[in-house]
Amino acid sequence: MMDLSAQPVASRLETFSFRLKPGQDLKQQIDLVVKEKRIEAGALLTCVGSLTDVQLRLANQEKATHWQGHFEIVSLVGTLSANGSHLHLSVSDSTGRTIGGHLWEGCKIYTTAEIVIGVMTDVVFVREPDPTFGYKELVVKAKRRK
Repeated sequence: MMDLSAQPVASRLETFSFRLKPGQDLKQQIDLVVKEKRIEAGALLTCVGSLTDVQLRLANQEKATHWQGHFEIVSLVGTLSANGSHLHLSVSDSTGRTIGGHLWEGCKIYTTAEIVIGVMTDVVFVREPDPTFGYKELVVKAKRRK
């Protein structure tokens, strides 16, 4: 039986597509787009590219871990909102070894990052404390019509 507090909310979808260039910070640039475009409910639809520096907070860790080298972005997923975003990044090195975790500032673009963000125009994402673990978790609210 479905938890009624977790009912799916339908929305129309618009997209923003852009490319990041060498030396830019992946998280900072995504956060900037979210702020400038006033995104209230978005999702990272796709991202391909490469990094020279990777900064991830791994599962159940308090601080981020840093790697340097050349890495391919194999996955970047998550929810985006001016009210708080939650992104996970996976990268692979030249041997195919793959690592992933919470995206942190400090991931520097090597050659490119091609990004498409989907924006849900009829909902708002907010983060509210969840009593289960005490973290602020996603709450989806229908946008009020004017």
